[in-house]
Amino acid sequence: MKNNELKIFAGSSNPELAKDIASYMKSDLGRIDIKRFNDGEQYVRFRDNVRGTDLFLIQGSSKPVSENLMELLIMIDAAKRSSAERITAVMPYFGYARQDRKSASREPITAKLVANLLEKAGANRVITLDLHSDQIQGFFDVPLDNLTTRLKLMQYVKEKNLSDLVVVAPDAGSAKSSTKVSKDLGAELAIVNKARPEAGVAEVMNIIGNVKGKNCVMFDDMIDTAGTICAAADTLKKEGCKSVSVCATHGLFSGPALERIEESGIDFVVVTDSIPRTGKRSEKIKVLPVADLLGEAIKRIHLNESVSDLFNWE
Repeated sequence: MKNNELKIFAGSSNPELAKDIASYMKSDLGRIDIKRFNDGEQYVRFRDNVRGTDLFLIQGSSKPVSENLMELLIMIDAAKRSSAERITAVMPYFGYARQDRKSASREPITAKLVANLLEKAGANRVITLDLHSDQIQGFFDVPLDNLTTRLKLMQYVKEKNLSDLVVVAPDAGSAKSSTKVSKDLGAELAIVNKARPEAGVAEVMNIIGNVKGKNCVMFDDMIDTAGTICAAADTLKKEGCKSVSVCATHGLFSGPALERIEESGIDFVVVTDSIPRTGKRSEKIKVLPVADLLGEAIKRIHLNESVSDLFNWE
């Protein structure tokens, strides 16, 4: 498409990140009215003209997940009916991604459902950060840019100058990505072998690899209730490691997560601001900004330039 006027609008899921993205791009956020009727229905109206524009809508689907997702769908519909030339949904956090396959009978595949909803509403493109699994990209029939924050997280670890470093995969599913990280950091690799009795409960069985006397770091896409990483950290400490740190893109910190982290053997946690921090805080948690990554992706997409070097960490 030709380079039509670029406009950026923000939903209510993460207004601070949206402001930072606009600031990085030396732009202003568009004016938009978002409110609710008395019965809870959501209302959206663009106050600025969007006809013929290259439109970017910044709205993740973090807590409250369903409300934020519905708000994004309504924003997309309003943009489509207002004759925007191209509509890109910028979702720093892509909710419902954990249900990406049927692991038991009569289960949904919500990641595919959300992909269908976004496309049906009128999204021409989607930008997100570190999907829960790569296969979700195949659920979309429109371009999807799955950016990764791993380079930012790895740089933070490098600046810590930790000796005898071991990258620990928190589960078998993350072994492939953890192997890439360990090679980039010049570190050894270990894998947590765990069993999960039920959703939200993780039981760590043993550690595959040598961690005794080592500084261990785990990389994952998200931290929800922190059950897995805390159980893994306690097991690593029992195996005699020096320290345990955790790097993740999305810090959901649901329920008892912060208390678990405080009481666990984890020395520090690094997440990004893809999800806004609310409520209680922990001194163990460091938050890295991602506005530059998302802003650069928006700029390159608008100018029809390559974005591959923003997420290519092979």
